[in-house]
Amino acid sequence: MKTVTLLIPCYNEEASLPLLFRALTELFDKERQYRWEVLLINDGSRDATLRLLKEQNSRDNRFGYLSLSRNFGKEAAMLAGFDYAQGDCVVIMDADLQHPPTVIPTMLHEWEAGYEDVYAMRTSRGGEPWLRKVLTMFYYRLLQKVSDIEILPNVGDFRLLDQKCIEALRQLRESQRYTKGMYCWIGFRKKEIRFEQGDRLEGRSSFNFWRLLKLSMEGITSYTTSPLRVATVLGLLTSLLAFCYMFYVLVCTLVYGDPARGYPTIEVTMLFLGGAQLLSLGVIGEYLGRIFHESKHRPVYIVSEMKSAIQSS
Repeated sequence: MKTVTLLIPCYNEEASLPLLFRALTELFDKERQYRWEVLLINDGSRDATLRLLKEQNSRDNRFGYLSLSRNFGKEAAMLAGFDYAQGDCVVIMDADLQHPPTVIPTMLHEWEAGYEDVYAMRTSRGGEPWLRKVLTMFYYRLLQKVSDIEILPNVGDFRLLDQKCIEALRQLRESQRYTKGMYCWIGFRKKEIRFEQGDRLEGRSSFNFWRLLKLSMEGITSYTTSPLRVATVLGLLTSLLAFCYMFYVLVCTLVYGDPARGYPTIEVTMLFLGGAQLLSLGVIGEYLGRIFHESKHRPVYIVSEMKSAIQSS
């Protein structure tokens, strides 16, 4: 009998966990042809999340938990799950039930058919604000154009991964992580299924605008050096424009007798050049910052305590 691991990162999910436990238990009762284990990663929650995980483990030993020493972020929490998952396949999902457990049997069917990465593509994004939806789709289009590998649009972390994929992901130990790109980078045989993302039933999302912006910067700088090329092209264009303008001023002065432009011209030129230089330095700084963090070779996460699930049919 094959074992399925459900990997679920949790950060301040006190309100959502009772609903999640109920939905997963119903799933297990219907799909008895598999052994199930749930690996819940407590990512330094400040509410009663860890207490609820422990209580659920005492009631149903199929629910294990791994508690990190502080909040390392969802990307690090997923790596911890990859390291400790025991199943023949791993299903990654969120704790807020925006990823419906009813989709998991379809994933398992495609896995049994031979696919090693069954990813769920959203047909809708639930009750997300209009502006966030627009910015998200724009980001995915931009990332597809500049990335060195194909990044799947409108696809999150909700997916089933064969043990082969998990073994590959365990080898990718960088601290500045963008797992959505890693799924594409490792390859393997992929299959798309579609689902409607639900609304968060309880609690509030921990991903605000700034955290999403940081994650988007990780995605761009992790899988392409295009921003560095943009800085180079910008420098070349700026130099070309400056040379053309210099030639124009020289011709106007010598041939037509026009006086050379004064203070406004100098001010505008200096501001333009200064802005271009600062933009280029900022792009270089983003990549240097990544090198700085990676050169420390610190662990991506630290485990505080854990309790493994006991697999049962």
